[in-house]
Order: sequence, then C-alpha cells, then structure tokens
Amino acid sequence: MGKQNSNRREFLKRSAAVAAATATGLAGFPAIVRGQSGPIKIGVLHPVSGALAYSGGLSRLGAQIAIDEINAAGGIKSLGGAKIRTVLGDAQSKPDVGVSEVEKMNAEGVSAIVGAYASAICLATTQAAAKYNIPHVVDVGVADQIVERGLKNVFRFAPGYRTVSQQAMNYLHIMNTLAGKPAKTVMIIHEESLFGTGTANLLSQQLPGMGYQIVDVVKHANPTRDFNNIVLRMKALNPDIVIPANYYNEYALLVRTMKQQNVQPKAIFSVLGGGASSFKFVKEFPDVANGIIDCNHWYNPKDKRALALRRKVEAMKGQFYTYEVFLNYQAVHLLADGIERAKSRDRAAIIEALSNSTWDKHFMPYGPTKFVNGQNQGAQPLMMQVLKGDIKVVLPNTYAQAEPVFPWKA
Repeated sequence: MGKQNSNRREFLKRSAAVAAATATGLAGFPAIVRGQSGPIKIGVLHPVSGALAYSGGLSRLGAQIAIDEINAAGGIKSLGGAKIRTVLGDAQSKPDVGVSEVEKMNAEGVSAIVGAYASAICLATTQAAAKYNIPHVVDVGVADQIVERGLKNVFRFAPGYRTVSQQAMNYLHIMNTLAGKPAKTVMIIHEESLFGTGTANLLSQQLPGMGYQIVDVVKHANPTRDFNNIVLRMKALNPDIVIPANYYNEYALLVRTMKQQNVQPKAIFSVLGGGASSFKFVKEFPDVANGIIDCNHWYNPKDKRALALRRKVEAMKGQFYTYEVFLNYQAVHLLADGIERAKSRDRAAIIEALSNSTWDKHFMPYGPTKFVNGQNQGAQPLMMQVLKGDIKVVLPNTYAQAEPVFPWKA
C-alpha cells in the first residue's frame, strides 16, 4: 500500500510540473496564437447614437443579418466551422469616438472591423485600425481620401464620390441632351462634413465643362432644422436643377420646405443621398417624393438574392431596405470570404486574402471584386427615380426598370 501511495504522489508531482511548464510556454505566445480556437471576433462599428443614429442603426442591422446567416450556414468552414462573434461599437456620430471604439476593439482582439458609415468617421477609424494592422472593410464612406493614403488594411467595396459624381453627371447630361437641353442652371446644396463638401466640390468642377451654369453652392450645418432661408434664395435664383448632397433628415426637410414654398425646378437630382434611394422617404413623404432622381449605391434589381433580402428586412417591424443595410450585409460577406480563404484569424493573413479578392457572390452591379489601393475597381452607382410611389432604376440600361422622366412636371 505504501508503495502505491508513493507512486501516486510521484505521478501527481510530475503532472503538476508538466501543467506548469505548459502554462509558462503558452504565456510566451502572442494572444492571436493562443486564440486560434473559439469564435472569430469581428468589430461592427457605426454611429448608432447622435445625429447619424438612424443610418448607423440600419448599417448595424445589415451587418448583423449577414453574421447570423453565416453562422447559421456553418460558420467559417476553413476554420472548422468557427462562428463569428460580433463586437459592437458606437461612434456616436463623432470621429474621435470612433477612434476610441477602435482602441477598445483592438484590446478585445478583433480580427477585422466593418464600418463606420460616415466619411469623416471612416477616415478616422481606418487610420486608427492601421496602427494595429486591423483589416477595415469600409461599408459606405464615400470620401476618396479614405483609400488614397496608402493604408494596406483598408478595403472599400462600394464606389467613392469621385466615381459617383462623374457617373451622375454623365447620366444627367444624357437625359438633358435627349430632352433637348431644357436645363441650363444648377444650384448645389450640401451638408458641411467631408461627404457633402467633397461631393459639392467635385460637382462644381465638373458641371461648367458640361455646359451648365452653377448659380449658387450653399453649405449648411448638420444637423439643420430650418431651410426656409435657403429655399427663399432658391426661389429667387430659380435654378433648373437642384442638386442636394445631404444625410437623410436634412434631405427630407429641404425638399419638404421646397414643396411648402412651391419651388418646383425641372429636376431634383440628388447625388449620394436622396429620396430616390430611400423607401422610408417614399413612404413617409409621397407628396414630395415622386419625380426625384438620385445617383447612389443600389443593388442589382434583377438579382433574386437582393429581392429576397429586401423582403426579409421589410418583414421586420419599422425597418426599410436602404443602402446602409445591403452595403453592410455585403461588406460582412466579403470579409467572411476573405477569412475563409485566409484560413486564419490572423489580421495580416486576412489583409492578404482581401487584397487578392475575386469575390463575385454579391448582388451588386459590380462584377468580381478587385482591390487597387483599397478600392474595389468595379464598383459603380445606379440612377434611380421615384415613379408612381416606387423606386425604379432608370440608368444604365443594363439594370433599368423604367425610362427616366426628365424634365419632371409636377
């Protein structure tokens, strides 16, 4: 019996020594190595409070739907079916808060980040993520500065405002020419941040060369709760075309004020932000929505997957199928494809996989992804118009559901 106890004590002693040595060895490995099992942490970062909360909430919704679908379908197959765990962040509609959220996500050990909606916030969060080599998939942010700083961790799936504004002006010129060039003067009204100011500057450079006279460019604060003075000036200048570049709340208030003051230009032609890209706007303000044109992010209306997601979102109480929803949905699936091909949670490996992406399982009018300096080269906007209470793609012809009506007659 004594010999058995002695053997047992020796066995326990050796086991304790092995366990201690193992623990010491693991402590010397980087956290990313020790975390190769379990869920994959993905940061989902948006402004879900503050002035941009509505759009930020929709962005988060689109990302979460995609994550739920991926997990339900078996997770990341190349990592043994690992599930994605969402690490939520609220930028509070402020770039500096977005940076703080990136710091928290890095400490949490995220493998990548999706977000952060607004251009000014994306500019800050992508830079902050670069410090830790965190891959950052940009969902919406259109400022081209986001992808022009040489940051290897940044990937924007959708087009930037240079591409969108150039395409918008081409579409406008086609419509105006076919109609006999009834529109000659333009007034631009834009919000004050990087998105609105950058878009307005590009349009101001492009329009004169196409034969249009810009009668005024008006910048307004974001938020703004009274457009009466701006619309009074519009009424005095009587432009043929009004081009707004605003976020949702200001856009809705601007065009409603135009209606109240009986201002009816030949066209309200929005660029990146308008009634013709928001089913919420069409439903809530049908009296002012009809006829509005918008060149913006949009899905392929002939793709059954896009229509299925629309039905899913609209079945949720109080939700609308907006570009915030489907761009984040697609951004998460793009990231998941990168992780699948990287076969790793490692940030550098995911960046490498995204850099060589040829992902074509989306429902956007883009073709397979190809990133050059962080920008998806095939990304393009579509032109929509509100016709008979619905949003229809009117250009280009490949995706068109209806003919554009230009000039608009109320």
